[in-house]
This record gives sequence, C-alpha cells and structure tokens, in this order.
Amino acid sequence: MNAQFWTRPDLSRQPCLRDLNDNLHDLRLNAGLPSARGVRDRIGKDAQDFWIVNHQAVLDVFQKPVLPQPGRLDLIVRALAEMARHDEDATADRFEGLWKLAASETVTQAHTGVPDDLTEPGDNRDDNAPGDPALESLKALIIHAAQSLWDDRDALRVFLGVVRRSAGFAKMADALEEHRPANATFYGVQSREFAVARTAARLELSMVHRQLEKHRLKHRWSFTDLERQTRISAERWIHWYTQCELPDREAIIAFSHAASLQLEDRTLILGLWSSAHEALERQSHLDTLPSAIGFDEAWGMRPPTTPRLWGLAGVGGDPLTAHGPDLAAGTVAAFTIAGSAGSGRSIALTTVARSLLAGGARVLLVAPRPSPLRELAGRESVMGCLDRDDFTCREMEEVLDTATRDHPVVVVMDDVEVLADCSAAPVLRQLLRHGFSEGTALVAAGDDQRLNRCVKWPRELTKAHRGLLLAPQNSTSGRLIGSASVPSLVSDRPTPGRGWLHLGDGTLLAVAVPQ
Repeated sequence: MNAQFWTRPDLSRQPCLRDLNDNLHDLRLNAGLPSARGVRDRIGKDAQDFWIVNHQAVLDVFQKPVLPQPGRLDLIVRALAEMARHDEDATADRFEGLWKLAASETVTQAHTGVPDDLTEPGDNRDDNAPGDPALESLKALIIHAAQSLWDDRDALRVFLGVVRRSAGFAKMADALEEHRPANATFYGVQSREFAVARTAARLELSMVHRQLEKHRLKHRWSFTDLERQTRISAERWIHWYTQCELPDREAIIAFSHAASLQLEDRTLILGLWSSAHEALERQSHLDTLPSAIGFDEAWGMRPPTTPRLWGLAGVGGDPLTAHGPDLAAGTVAAFTIAGSAGSGRSIALTTVARSLLAGGARVLLVAPRPSPLRELAGRESVMGCLDRDDFTCREMEEVLDTATRDHPVVVVMDDVEVLADCSAAPVLRQLLRHGFSEGTALVAAGDDQRLNRCVKWPRELTKAHRGLLLAPQNSTSGRLIGSASVPSLVSDRPTPGRGWLHLGDGTLLAVAVPQ
C-alpha cells in the first residue's frame, strides 16, 4: 500500500494544539509515513494479547480536533521516533512540552464553559486568594458529578436540587444546569481531589470508561435507561462514572448484551476490563507494601529452605514474604536490577549481595561509581572489590577460576551500563553463557533507559528473563526482566524502593526493597 498523508483537523482557533498536531504529522513524515496499523504494531500488545493502542486510536490522535490523551500520545511519539531513528527520550520530552502548552490552552478555553463567578453576591474575596481546602474540594466534587450526569437530565436535575438546598451553592447549581462544566481538574479548582497520578491502572480504567461512554451515547441512554436495559441500578452506574471506578464484570457483560455489541467490540471491552482489573490489583498490592523494612526483618521472612545462591530481592505478597531468585536455576545464571537514578537500585543490589553472603556464597563486587555496594568490601567471603570503570580479563579470571559448582562465585555489579566497553567483556559474556556449568553467576544493576539502548554484552542479561524493575517510567523496560506487562505499570509518580519482581514464571510481584 502506498504511503499516504492524513487529513489534518481544523485547529485554527487553537494555535497551540495546532502546533502539537503539525509536529506530530511532521514526525510521521520523518518516520516514512507509516500506516496506522504500522504504528499500532510498533507499539505492540499487552499481557492479554490486546493492542495497547489500536489503529483507530492512532488515527484519532492525528485527525480529531481534540487534545490527545498524554499516555497514548507518548506511546505513539516514541514509536514514530524509533522508526525515524530519532532520540526517543528527547523527542518524547519535546512533545510533552507541546502537549502542556496545548493543555493550558484547552484549560483556558474550557474554563469559559461555566461562568467564573460562582460566589454569592457581596462576596468580595480576592479571586487569587487561597480558599478553604474543604470548600474547594466540595466544589470540585459537585462540578465533576454535574459533568458526569450531564447527558442524564433527570438525574442532573435531582442532583442539582440537592445542591441548591445549601444557599451558598444555589448560584453555582443554576450555572451548572445551564452550561456543561469542564472537568473539575481543568476548572481551576485548588483541590487535588481529582488530580490522580498517571498510573497505568488509571489509563487502563479510562479506556474502559471511554468504551462504555461511546456505546452509551450511541444509544442515547440515560442512567435511568441503563438501569432498565441492564437491570443494574442507576445509582451504581452513577457511582462508577462519578467516582471513576471499575464497574463489575457482570455489569460489563450486561451492558454488552443490552447494547447488542458485535463480537469484536464485546471482546475488546472485556479485554480492556480484564487489563484494567489486573492493573488495579497490582497497583493495590504496591500501595499496601510496608513503607520501610530492614534487612534483618526481611531475611527472617525467607522460605524455610533456601538454596545457597538464593538472593533476597524484596518482600511482598499476602502474607508478607521474602522473595528472590535462585541463581543456580533458570535459563541464564543472571539477575537484573533496573531502575532510574534515585529508584533505589543500588540499595536493592546491596541487599541481594548481603543475602548471598549470609547464605554462604562467595561474591566479587564491581562498583565503578560510588555505591553502597563498596561498603561490603572486606567482609568474609568477599573475594574483592573492583572500583574502576575498566579492568582486565585476568583480574576477573583470577577470582572466577576458583569457582566450582560446589563452591560458586557470584559477581555483583553496579552501574553495569558503564562497563559495556570494559576490557573484561569477553569474560563476562562467557560467564553469562556458561555460568551454570562453571559455578558462576552475575547480578547486575543499571539504569533502565541506558540498558534498553545498550547493544553490547549487557544486552545478554535479558536472556535470563528475570529481574527487579524499580519505579518503571518507560513502557519498554519490561524486556529487561522478561515481562511484557510493564507498560501497564508505568507511573509519573513512582515510589523509590518499590518495584516489580519477575522470576521467569510470567508473574509480576509487587515488592518493597529492604534497607
């Protein structure tokens, strides 16, 4: 099929959004004018084998005169940047800046959707003065509920009647009945009631709600109609909409039958529901982890019998238990700890090293940059500490040659990306390929984004298909630990010392790293 230019939307009244859209079309041109399905394929599928962004959603971002959802835009931009051989991070950062300008423009225009003066006559308070947080939060809740109920005029009328019972909100209720409000987070409300983190769980949830809303509006159903069609109370539907919660699976099935959805649409919405449910479950597991836990306490939570080369990576699960890899088993005798600066990866690596020493293993420390790993130098069973960014094959072999299957040696290496060009690369590559038979293993920690781009020997760490990913901020970082589910874990508010453990069995476990 010949490459085609896509129609650009009329954005003459929104210059910032037009600039964002023009740059997006230019980026597609630089990428060779890929089709929507080509972009979709480059982004890939989620753990349930559904497209993360379908081809129609790709077209919508380019052709609809609305501000695109930031997470979706980021995925599309990164896919196009990769196809155009541009720097993905720099390109994504540039488009993030353009999106923020367009969002600010959209906020300003949306703000005119409801009159600014929602206070009672005689209130001479300075508009820029800080308000009562509780009052502002209540205003945000009312605006958000009115927006969600706008298409169900009966329900909106009942709701605003309740609001009018408070004299201080009567004028606000009148305004909301006449003008559809913008989203509460776009309304200038000081409360952060609805300013939730951009977690993957929230993105998955919003996709479910968008599908429901699309078909609800297509049938012109009010919430009262929904109750009649699905036999699920309007109150529950209103709750799910206004609180932005995931409906029950039974409600989704009932909705699909009532709307007479085609098999493709029914499969899509149930798949989205499953993805959102799993993402919310994982997020809840992460949120319930202890805020801090010491090494000794975590070490006491390990299984009754652990192999000599078992390493403590974190604590998680219900009940709370210590988890980690057995370096003497698996596909490759290696384990990767990946994360950005400040994510706690060096502390996690030191924890693994301490647990290996406690279990009777011998270790060789490699720390080319300042790292808490260096503090273990001099302990019993520590064979040495290489604190340079280059060392010879001979220096490495002097230690590894003492290893046997009965008396193994584990190389524990921080900032592994710095050592991609070190002189001992042949020895490290040999370790990754024949570690099991030679009684050696490697535990390496590094920056996830730099490891993603690395094409030298550290790339072979991915063949172990296991690792610990801390505070993931890149949708492609999952491949470092052998998991395809990480796109649904990315958050713009990561918590240092918490991450996702994959031990090669296809299951991601939320864990807290002991300190």
